[in-house]
Amino acid sequence: MSITSLTLSQLQQHLTDRTLTSESITSAYLDEIDRSEPSIHSFLHIDHNGALEKAQKADVLRKTVEGSGSPLLGIPFAVKDVIVVQGMPCTSGSKILEGYIPPYSATVVQRLEEAGMIVLGKTNTDEFAMGSTTENSAYGPSRNPWNVGHVPGGSSGGSAAAVAARMAPVALGTDTGGSVRQPAAYCGVSGIKPTYGRVSRNGLVAYGSSLDVCGVIGPGVHDLWPIYQQMAGKDALDATTVDSPVGSANLNIKNLKGKKIGVPREYFVGGLQPEVEREIRSAISVLSDLGAKIEDVSLPHTEYAVPVYYIIAPAEASANLARFDGIRFGPRVEGNNMWDIFFKTRGEKFGDEVTRRIMLGTYVLSSGYYDAYYSQAQKVRELIREDFVEVFKKVDALVCPVAPTTALKFGAHSGDPLAMYLEDIYTVTANLAGIPGMSIPVGFDNSGLPVGMQLLGNYFSETTLFEIAAAYQNTTTWHTLKPGK
Repeated sequence: MSITSLTLSQLQQHLTDRTLTSESITSAYLDEIDRSEPSIHSFLHIDHNGALEKAQKADVLRKTVEGSGSPLLGIPFAVKDVIVVQGMPCTSGSKILEGYIPPYSATVVQRLEEAGMIVLGKTNTDEFAMGSTTENSAYGPSRNPWNVGHVPGGSSGGSAAAVAARMAPVALGTDTGGSVRQPAAYCGVSGIKPTYGRVSRNGLVAYGSSLDVCGVIGPGVHDLWPIYQQMAGKDALDATTVDSPVGSANLNIKNLKGKKIGVPREYFVGGLQPEVEREIRSAISVLSDLGAKIEDVSLPHTEYAVPVYYIIAPAEASANLARFDGIRFGPRVEGNNMWDIFFKTRGEKFGDEVTRRIMLGTYVLSSGYYDAYYSQAQKVRELIREDFVEVFKKVDALVCPVAPTTALKFGAHSGDPLAMYLEDIYTVTANLAGIPGMSIPVGFDNSGLPVGMQLLGNYFSETTLFEIAAAYQNTTTWHTLKPGK
């Protein structure tokens, strides 16, 4: 038996039956990290000693009455390096935060650790989560376990690659414009971006504050559900969180009778890779066979989503990243005065993509351009949100592609940032509207790279997405396949 091939629920059962210990499970994942990391580069920091020490404590606690009732006690997980963990380096994939050790943990990490889970380490990310391939990491890109010549997606590419390569049973990511769903699709695993406000952003290094959401990546939706449940809920340290019941989901479901699922016609247009459409259409047929009613729907303002996103997100990034100046955090480049330190530190320590987005965001917020760009983008954002409000009066969920293509080759869009931005066309709408989204694997292209299908739901309807995804995964096997198998 390979421990790292077990599902989360199987690991939990082995711990309950005492056929495995937390120490043996954690050791197995650390060994897998040591084997796979040279070729995949999923991690920026690995906490070998700390993880094993916590696993040993979990094994002792599990023998007590208190520990016996903790279903996640002793389960390891990985954390994207834009989410702070007390005492562990947090670089956000940037040289400007090199050496920064946070004095506290993010709320999502605290809640999982309070349940007894163990942090294995911090995973690679595009610098400040700005990118779709992990090529923008200042510490080198992660690689796709299905084909190391291709990207794992981004910006949570390190987390997705770690899960796909079975270096972690689950991993936390963040999703500002698709950064959980797209890498999950590229790496053939599952990922959930909750409704904005469902999960705390406290302890998340901010990129776009009205767009950022903490999510989770795992092989299948059954692995995601208990982590999502533990993370979700009101947080006094994040005023944007909402006190809304998480509810329960029937993950044994195999019948979708009574469910109405919409297929937005705007998401199946020119530029969509034929194999991607083929596999998604096949998955839609499976949902129909399970009893769901499939309906053609329209989201008329979809065509404006990418330009709107790439005005609003850089504008918020420009404001959020102003704090990284060589004075308050991380290293500094010395200068003749304070302004000289600012210019030299930011100029040398920020990468090209971060610099590009800061400049774009500063421009659209500047006097004379705010009304022409930023203000108009916010108005169109509301129209995009209203499209979803209207369509969810007719259907329970939407299905569509996650990305126009499967995982790109390294350097595919290195000289054309606009072409790279268009890869986000199917995911940014969910962040602009604040609705939940999920990615699940549904097949492969002709070269053997995974294809992911996206499920979108109404506000706080995560249970509906989980049940639809579970019904699909209960009758298919795509989520059980592993690279090299």
